Amino acid sequence: MFKQSKVRVLPETKLSADTGFIGIKKIHANSELPIKSSKLKPLTHDDKVYNRSVSSERVLVENVIGFLKRFKILADRYRNRRKRFGLRFNLIAGICNFDSLI
Repeated sequence: MFKQSKVRVLPETKLSADTGFIGIKKIHANSELPIKSSKLKPLTHDDKVYNRSVSSERVLVENVIGFLKRFKILADRYRNRRKRFGLRFNLIAGICNFDSLI
């Protein structure tokens, strides 16, 4: 999915992704993924601590994405003028930032 999106990321940028992006380490060396477990290889205590630290950083981003989806700007297809998408997205992001200050 990351390859298909053709998003350009600088090498020094840290990417934090979930387990859906398993092959991203080969493409972007500075990426952080949680460690996946299986029936044959359960997680060790150190792996669980690492996964908890990764998820505690990611939860902040996921909460903001959820907030933006409540306004349906990211959840549905945008059907208005394309010129105004940036303006409306910035206004909703401003509401999100204002809400987090209170």
